[in-house]
Amino acid sequence: MSRATILIIFFSLLFVAAFVADLMFGSIHISFNEIVAVFREGRAGTNEINYEILLNFRLPKTLTAVLTGASLSIAGLMMQTLFRNPLADPYILGVSSGAGLGVALAVMLSASLPTVLVGGGWSLVLSATIGALAVLLLVVAVSFKVRDVISLLIIGIMFGAICSSVVTVLQNFSNPDTIKLFVMWTFGSLSAVTWEYMKILLPVILFGWLMAFLLQKRLDALLLGENYARALGVPIQQTRFFIVAVTGLLAGAVTAFTGPIAFVGVVIPHIARGLFRSSSHRVLLPACILAGALLLLLCDIITQIPAYTLPVNTVSALFGAPIIIWILIRGKR
Repeated sequence: MSRATILIIFFSLLFVAAFVADLMFGSIHISFNEIVAVFREGRAGTNEINYEILLNFRLPKTLTAVLTGASLSIAGLMMQTLFRNPLADPYILGVSSGAGLGVALAVMLSASLPTVLVGGGWSLVLSATIGALAVLLLVVAVSFKVRDVISLLIIGIMFGAICSSVVTVLQNFSNPDTIKLFVMWTFGSLSAVTWEYMKILLPVILFGWLMAFLLQKRLDALLLGENYARALGVPIQQTRFFIVAVTGLLAGAVTAFTGPIAFVGVVIPHIARGLFRSSSHRVLLPACILAGALLLLLCDIITQIPAYTLPVNTVSALFGAPIIIWILIRGKR
């Protein structure tokens, strides 16, 4: 049995254990037997309150953690391959900043619409989606104009800087209540995704995963550099377009529904490469799905330990920042 197969089995077992643990832990503990009873017997087989908590709150939150961790990891892997930069992440092209600008506009300019402001809901999701989509379309359009990926990278960063500057201006002229609502969105939240949202998020994410797997041979070719990839018959401009579009789709969808989740997309590709000792995307893509989902599940479990639930970004940063520091130190050596 190959090393990759053993690791896939090991990570799969850890993933199942973390998935169940995330369903069990929270302000109200639900035992493993009760979880089994809910899925086996339905509402009649367990406590009514536990049934509602499990089915309508924890299960969609846990599924959101899986989809978010896996999607950001895949997007980060593709960005690191495209730019050949170990610190590239899913948000490097400004998609997250665009989503943030959309939310800022919806929140800070809607003081006269209290239902939108207080309720959030679809208004924030749609605003984030529109903002992320606008930046994505700009980056995609630019990808056909520039010849090298470094210029595309710089332009994406500049788009993000412009969006962040506009958000700062809006904050300067907004009242504290609207600023607080926006800041809470930037913390990231896995619990905001209900089953109604999941009906949209799930097919979008699965489509993005499918496109990523269809690009795996082109991604492998890009590891040799664009000139070598071109010599192998890879259409560079078209490939760059698809990579940017898929990354934007995954990162934009996740950000629209959960807010920005930091560090996962940067560190998981490095963990996958180190553990699986492979640069083949046929191995790295499923490895990133498992490892990314597992990491965010663990982060979500840790956020439930204190008396007050922590923002998931705080825990993911505690995992991610030391790994990035280690990557930089190792690179200097």
